[in-house]
Amino acid sequence: MQQIHSERTTARPARLSRRAAIALVAAAAVALAVAAQGGDRAAASGDPLRDVGIDPQLGATLPINLSLRDSDGTSLRLADCFRGRPVVLQLVYYECPMLCNLATSNLIRTLRTMSLAPGREFDLVTVSFDPREPPARAAAAKRTALKRYGRQVPDDGWRFLTGDAAAIDALTNAVGYRTVFDTKTGSYSHAAALIVLTPAGSVSRYLYGVDYTARDLRLSIIEASRGEVGHLGDEILLLCYQYDPSRGRYGLAIMNLLRLTGGLTVAVLAGGIVWMIRRDRKRAGAARVGESSHDTQAG
Repeated sequence: MQQIHSERTTARPARLSRRAAIALVAAAAVALAVAAQGGDRAAASGDPLRDVGIDPQLGATLPINLSLRDSDGTSLRLADCFRGRPVVLQLVYYECPMLCNLATSNLIRTLRTMSLAPGREFDLVTVSFDPREPPARAAAAKRTALKRYGRQVPDDGWRFLTGDAAAIDALTNAVGYRTVFDTKTGSYSHAAALIVLTPAGSVSRYLYGVDYTARDLRLSIIEASRGEVGHLGDEILLLCYQYDPSRGRYGLAIMNLLRLTGGLTVAVLAGGIVWMIRRDRKRAGAARVGESSHDTQAG
């Protein structure tokens, strides 16, 4: 389920445990998602959240010639972020008081448990969908994220970008990412997801929500790489797990699992039968040799 958040208040509890914060955001996101998907009733009531969400564009090609700004203020094309390996795209706005920070924190926590690393097997690209935000905001967000990650990442291994309204609209439209700006509070209502892209710049997978498992992120990167990343164990794992586009998660592929276990069972049984046949032949051969030796001695 897509996770949607609306920043309409600046009041915050004095202290919240991490689990409590996640639970509150998840509960609010579910409620808002229901409201956002209310169809004609929401439209009739004028609820702006009906325009918030993600319309999956699996297989769509991004406009990679878009001009954006890196965190150091230099201009670059989106194509510069694709260097022959998968790209994990994160759409946020750097001034977001809660959901974006929570999603980034959970992403970093997941990255720290993975053997795959940004700047090596894949690249990370975080883009602000708020055209008002300058590169200085992106630079500050990058410093914070890399410090929390605690590992060496090449400068181009995890980029934090900004752009003008035209470029941001083109990018968000290409991946089906819809936000609503609240002019009264100056904040955005938006969904949360990671978008995994192929080395050629097409949409491969969406991972919805703010909590990303290492298994889902790893498998989505491996699938986007078309086998160029990972090892044989990952390919076997992909036989057992299948991507569910409606949930943005990987689940057990029951039929594939049954086929795999059935094949292994047949292989084990066949191996056992071959072993028993060979054993019986060896025993029969040894018995014939023994009988021949006995007849020779008796003669």
